[in-house]
Amino acid sequence: MDSQFMKPTMKSALLALSIGLFAGAAAPAFAQEATQENEGPLEQQQVYEELNLFGEIFDRIRSEYVDAPNEKELVRAAIQGMLTSLDPHSGYLDPDDYADVREDTQGTFGGLGIEVQMEDEVIKVISPIDETPAAEAGVLANDYIVELDGEPVRGKSLDQAVELMRGEVGTDIELTIIREGVEEPITLTITRDVITFQVVRSFTQDNVGIIRLARFTGQAYAGVEKAINDIQEELGDDLEGIILDLRNNPGGLVDQAVFISDAFLSRGNVLSTRGRSAEENSRYDANPDDLDKRVENLDMIVLINGGSASASEIVAGALQDQKRATLVGTRSFGKGSVQSIISLGQNGAMRLTTSRYYTPSGRSIQAAGIVPDIEIFQDVPDELKGRDEIIGEAALDGQIGGGTEDEATTGSSVYVPSDREKDNQLQFAIDLITGEKTNEAFPPDPK
Repeated sequence: MDSQFMKPTMKSALLALSIGLFAGAAAPAFAQEATQENEGPLEQQQVYEELNLFGEIFDRIRSEYVDAPNEKELVRAAIQGMLTSLDPHSGYLDPDDYADVREDTQGTFGGLGIEVQMEDEVIKVISPIDETPAAEAGVLANDYIVELDGEPVRGKSLDQAVELMRGEVGTDIELTIIREGVEEPITLTITRDVITFQVVRSFTQDNVGIIRLARFTGQAYAGVEKAINDIQEELGDDLEGIILDLRNNPGGLVDQAVFISDAFLSRGNVLSTRGRSAEENSRYDANPDDLDKRVENLDMIVLINGGSASASEIVAGALQDQKRATLVGTRSFGKGSVQSIISLGQNGAMRLTTSRYYTPSGRSIQAAGIVPDIEIFQDVPDELKGRDEIIGEAALDGQIGGGTEDEATTGSSVYVPSDREKDNQLQFAIDLITGEKTNEAFPPDPK
């Protein structure tokens, strides 16, 4: 629910690496403050002793392993293991992966069009991206990909599996999928394609503007601004309110989350970040501008669910805490950490968790998620019941904890029907804005 988002000047590796894929996130044990579990920091001499142990093992492998190993791969595997042992969102990016991450955050990339994370040594599908080869082939959220072209996924890292799914546009790949409720494995042959991802879509219904934001790429704010302009041009003075749909949005760039929050706020805090070093501690505030003046008198609802992660939670948390919008749907994913992409020159980059973020009221939603002001459930088809929910960040091995709220222990729905008329959450939000329904949480009371 894609790794993901970055500090304002950096690119993001969203929750799951893209192939049409993101890692976060939209997701793969944290060395608490760089210490050992239940122990204090190592003394300098002990650090050298541990490094000597690594060197000794490396030399024995080089000299005694049954076949001559690839020494470069050995070292990079050790680096990857060190980073992935910290938490689900840290990792090593080789030069190809680093280039992929930079492409992903621009919103155009090659592949299948699915957001994934590693779970129980196989690939779990977070969600297929709309109108991509994966979606058209029938890949569903919560599917488990166990084989790629007949090769088992078990034993591979997420990055290795993603690399196998990449390939030339027009070439095929065979996915073997295990789906809950289906006895036999499902085999799908999917043709790779260039994924041009339209991150923002908008439409109107009953004098309400609906803005669907699918991911926080570098195009996100510009897309939202254009959507607002289009909606106001279409409805003019008849526009009664705006719905910002962040459901199943795995996150992205933190600067885009700040810009989009600022689009609906004229003042006040959006979020703050806190890390071990002072340079990781930042505060981001809204500023008055023409855009928020044009929408400040409009009622607003934000839709969230179990697939709304990281940057989505920044926006939802800011608008909820500032009493600018009412949140409708189900609890969000609970990714309350920030990853920095640190360049290693020609050797690629490392993705490292460097801080936690906090909503304007001081909440860290790490492993807890954001609870909507009004909880509304979907009518889930029988064939999807029992697998339409995810616990979120709290269920990931090695998640860093440290949130201010109780960690999630139950699942939150990620199902959104493709038929808008059957979308209970969307229709309820529209009815609130038009006055067909009422609720004490809408509109929020700024006082």
